Amino acid sequence: MLVLHARAGETREPPQDLGAAALAPDVIWIDLLQPSAEERAFVERATGLKLPDFADLSEIESSSRLRTEQGALYLSAPLVYRVDVDDPHTTPVGFIVTPERLITIRFETPTSFITAGQSAYAGACEAFVGLLEAIVDRIADILERIAAELDTVSHRLFRSGAETGRKRRPARADADLRVILRRVGRSGDLASKIRDSLLAIARIVPYVESNGAAWLPTEATSRLQTLRQDIYSLSQYDEHLTNKLQLLLDATLGLINIDQNNIIKVLTVVSVVGVPPTLVASMYGMNFHNMPELAWSWGYPYALALIALSAVAPLLWFRWRGWF
Repeated sequence: MLVLHARAGETREPPQDLGAAALAPDVIWIDLLQPSAEERAFVERATGLKLPDFADLSEIESSSRLRTEQGALYLSAPLVYRVDVDDPHTTPVGFIVTPERLITIRFETPTSFITAGQSAYAGACEAFVGLLEAIVDRIADILERIAAELDTVSHRLFRSGAETGRKRRPARADADLRVILRRVGRSGDLASKIRDSLLAIARIVPYVESNGAAWLPTEATSRLQTLRQDIYSLSQYDEHLTNKLQLLLDATLGLINIDQNNIIKVLTVVSVVGVPPTLVASMYGMNFHNMPELAWSWGYPYALALIALSAVAPLLWFRWRGWF
């Protein structure tokens, strides 16, 4: 799919014959979504620039993500998408920036591209800066969403039981801890993807400022400096969320261990309490001829009372020691 953005904010329809048509002079942003071979050939012929493919954009080396060829800046970054449907993924996105045009190559549709595509820009540099601002704004929204999710999990984990004053059934408490663990894990996975995007954008901004200083407009340079500060603050906030995620993860695992220890403690008490009655019953189950209790009228009630006493005595001892 080929989308052409003009200087006035209008969207131009791609030519019918890509093999012979030329690019309109007022097009400042060429947006390629899962481009076909014909669309790639048309853009390369019209701009004289070689477009990277999916494998090129997926490379993680800094020299592959940031480079200059033929006076154009080749940039790439992983961006998060599908956050609104709780199925976040990352997709590589490529940027080619020249004084005349901005070319983007992507294989999914992050929300920031939809937002940036609805604005009008004076030139390619302004379009590129506006796109970066939309990406950073989207990242900020996702971080706010993660923070709200962690606040909900924290309240449920640390305060909900203490406020109600009611004990939940072990099975219900175990199920709640599993749900909390999954929610913490999803938030941690999303925060990790956001960190990758922030790191890539944080490298792009100073690279563009340095290598495009000769043709960047003054206003675009000022906006890039502001953008750098925003990225730094978001990186700090993401680090704060990561620390909170680790706290919630450790607390959840700690509570799970406590519940498991309680189960083991109950099983241990039951096994210990059952030993003395078993000993008494086995002793009176011996088939010896000369047993004084065989001739007692109250021998059977006596044995039952002794068995009950031997079971109650360990329970009283455990209770006195405060072990349960």
